[in-house]
Amino acid sequence: MVPAMKRLVEPEILDTLPSDDPRAIASRVDLRRINFVMGNERWILREVAKHPQAAAKGIVEWGAGEGCLLERMSRFGPATGVDLVPRPDGLPDAIDWQSGDVMKAAGMRGGILVANLFLHHFEANALRELGRRMSGFDVVIAVEPWRSPGSLALGFSMQPLVTRVTRHDMLASIRAGFARRELAGLLGLDAGGWRIGEKASFRGSLRWRAMKKK
Repeated sequence: MVPAMKRLVEPEILDTLPSDDPRAIASRVDLRRINFVMGNERWILREVAKHPQAAAKGIVEWGAGEGCLLERMSRFGPATGVDLVPRPDGLPDAIDWQSGDVMKAAGMRGGILVANLFLHHFEANALRELGRRMSGFDVVIAVEPWRSPGSLALGFSMQPLVTRVTRHDMLASIRAGFARRELAGLLGLDAGGWRIGEKASFRGSLRWRAMKKK
């Protein structure tokens, strides 16, 4: 039996760089390619499409970054992005944007909450607080790194294909990711009020969904 990997949250280089730093720009290109290969955003869009009534009440994305996924989700309902970075250039006016810390963001309510490769940045206490903030939504959709030896081996195999920043951050993300059946407990959403669905992808991602029980 393969021993469980202990979760380790450590700083990622991209989070410390100005958004216009050439290293940050190159790393974001890497991340778009990795997201495409992993199919994360395609899965999220399929999940959002399954809940039209919830989407009509509003879609909020935590850690919306460059706003690419947010813009694609906005066709399903009113959309709001929350991130530390300023509002992305070219984002349609109809999409709301909150620049700041998710922990301090106002109006954290809506039909669907999306977090794509975002939750693994937080330690246990902060995850519990984020879980409390999720109570204002009907559906929560998240994709996170699957913390497993196989994912780590896959990350090492991709090292020659990405930039130095991404080489560091990719392995750090996997170590900070989540094992199966772990995330709901860390968020405090395993107490009976939610229906949890989860699937680990062979490409190294943990695809996770929580639906509030009615």
